Amino acid sequence: MKKAWLAMMVCMSALVAGCNTMEGAGKDIQAGGQAIENSAERAK
Repeated sequence: MKKAWLAMMVCMSALVAGCNTMEGAGKDIQAGGQAIENSAERAK
């Protein structure tokens, strides 16, 4: 029973860490897109 509990906790930790990582990556991509958009606006 303890092994099942431990395995479940490890899986939950991995899921939470994965979500945080993807959120950070999404913000970075969004910031990069914004920079490109701003550069294109200035080039007009």
